[in-house]
Amino acid sequence: MRERLRLLYHSHTPGALRFQAIVLVVDFAIIAFFIASPLLRGNGLFLWIDYSIAALLGIELTARALASTHIGRWLRQPPVIIDIFILVTLLAPAWLFNLGFLRILRLWTMSRSSLIWRPLKKRGLGAYQDTIQAVINLLVFLFVVTGFVYTAFVGEKSGITGYVDALYFTVTTMTTTGFGDITLPGPFGKLVAMVIMIIGISLFVRLAQLIFRPARVTFPCPQCGLSKHDPDAVHCKACGHLLNIPDEGKD
Repeated sequence: MRERLRLLYHSHTPGALRFQAIVLVVDFAIIAFFIASPLLRGNGLFLWIDYSIAALLGIELTARALASTHIGRWLRQPPVIIDIFILVTLLAPAWLFNLGFLRILRLWTMSRSSLIWRPLKKRGLGAYQDTIQAVINLLVFLFVVTGFVYTAFVGEKSGITGYVDALYFTVTTMTTTGFGDITLPGPFGKLVAMVIMIIGISLFVRLAQLIFRPARVTFPCPQCGLSKHDPDAVHCKACGHLLNIPDEGKD
């Protein structure tokens, strides 16, 4: 069974690619639920959906563990630790709901998986991996901070009465727009706002750099080891060594 799971997760056969596509669709559905969780909290179906997703995530984690060659090493990987924590919050939603906003980190753990990048590289989008990763990092930060602000500051003093207000405050603070119609009370609120501004603007700058600079390919220089080069580079810009970048490296 472990050999079969390894083939499904890591091979390129049609059956394995279909399996990987199904896993991705389920993962994105889970992410959508995590983002909408604060809005669905009072719905009668919330717990049913929550426990169903916990079962799916538990099965998928078990399958990934069996597909690994060394379970102990696999368990020490940060994305796996985060997924296990997310599973715990799903199993105890009544007690750990205040930490539920951290579930959006599942999007970050997905972005570290080859299941996402393998099909993108086959379609010639591998050169945009850094840009896509930067977008994902920005989205993860946005929704994690929104969840924290909603959980910690909802109330009349801050002007945050719902999840949309928390999202609005986070976006305006990240972009340093600062309309001032919603402010977090007290010194702690000011510190949170400053952290959002500093990290948020850094993520925006990083994303802008990746969008507007030319796409590069990964091809380590045999002499100095520089890994990123222009697609049409003939010589390494660091040491001048003659390069022979294959056409497939451009994707």
